[in-house]
Formats: sequence, structure tokens, C-alpha cells
Amino acid sequence: MLPDPRVDPAAVLWSSSTSELAERPLLVLLHGVGADEGDLFSMSPRLPLSPVIASLRAPTRYGQGWSWYDLGTPGDPNSEGVDAAARAVLGWLEELPVQPPSIGLLGFSQGGAVAMQVLRHAPDRFAYGVLLSGYVTSGEVEGDGELARLAPPVFWGRGTADEVIPHIAVAYTAQWLPAHSSLDARIYENLGHAVSQQELADVAGFLARQLS
Repeated sequence: MLPDPRVDPAAVLWSSSTSELAERPLLVLLHGVGADEGDLFSMSPRLPLSPVIASLRAPTRYGQGWSWYDLGTPGDPNSEGVDAAARAVLGWLEELPVQPPSIGLLGFSQGGAVAMQVLRHAPDRFAYGVLLSGYVTSGEVEGDGELARLAPPVFWGRGTADEVIPHIAVAYTAQWLPAHSSLDARIYENLGHAVSQQELADVAGFLARQLS
């Protein structure tokens, strides 16, 4: 069995010093396949100022960017790869020099699937999740029952013109999330596999409500 992938701490982009984690919440950003840690970090100026933001780089090279797991069947990847990516994120969190008072997760596309899997593995560790143009992977995770009990706030945004995420994955996510979270679902007309300015404003509003 191959060892689990690891998040490279030297590749993380931080909005502030890690010493500030003692008093400020943490928001973890997980990019999509083929991108890197700078992709979602570019959204930081549009997000609330209160959290320390950490944008992680996925562990595996993919073209000009990086990947969290093998894509496999679109919208339905091998759960072992997604679980390994989730453990990589959790391992990185465990190694932080300071543990923050609260943690939120924000992921786009493949990174969104990982964010949701992290939430499923350790539901009591996270205050909320943001899923952008992504999906929840199929199958059972040990923490699903506890996640359903806690029902943390989750923002799920997607576009009607997204041709990357298969309809079957969208349908599964639409059924799964209301049963396991306090869901704020938004659908954006004519938006493809991307984040619009309106969606970004809605995400900022969602984050502000969680952080207030």
C-alpha cells in the first residue's frame, strides 16, 4: 500500500502569521484539479478580514498544476483517493504550531469534494464548509452520522451551465447535503464551471454570518 499523500507546509499561502491563529479563526482553501495554491488565494481580498486564510497546494502533480486525487470516473472517483486527500488535510492541521479557535473549509471543484470529505471525517472539528462547483463523493464515511447530528452550515454554489460536474454527482449532492448539514444552496443562471462575482459576494456574506 502506498503511503498517504501529504500537504507540503512550505507551499501553503498564508494571509497572516500563524501566530495569530491563537486568537483568530482559520479558513482553509482547497483548489481544483490542475490549479495551485494561488488560485483561490486570489479571492482573499473579497472575503471577510477576520479569519486567517491558508491556501493549500494539492500533493500530486497534474499538468501545469496539482491534483488531490486520481479523477477516475467523473463525479464518482475512487473513495480511497478522496479519503487519503482528506487525511492529508487533517494531518496538516494537526501539525500547525498553533490550533485556531475555529476552522472553516472552502473548496472549488475537486477541492470542494475534498473539503466535504474532510468535514465527514472530522465533523466536530469544523465550524462550516463552502462547496463551489463541486460535489460530495458517494459511499459511507464513519463520521456521516455525527455530521448529520451536528448539521454544520454548508454553502453550496453551482452554475446552470457547468458541464464539468456530471448531473448524477449534482443529484447525489443535492440529496445528501440537506440530510447532513444546514444547507445554503445557490444556483447561478448561465454560470459555467467557475465562480462569478455574485457568487463570491454570496460566499463573503455566508462567511460573515458564520464568523459573527
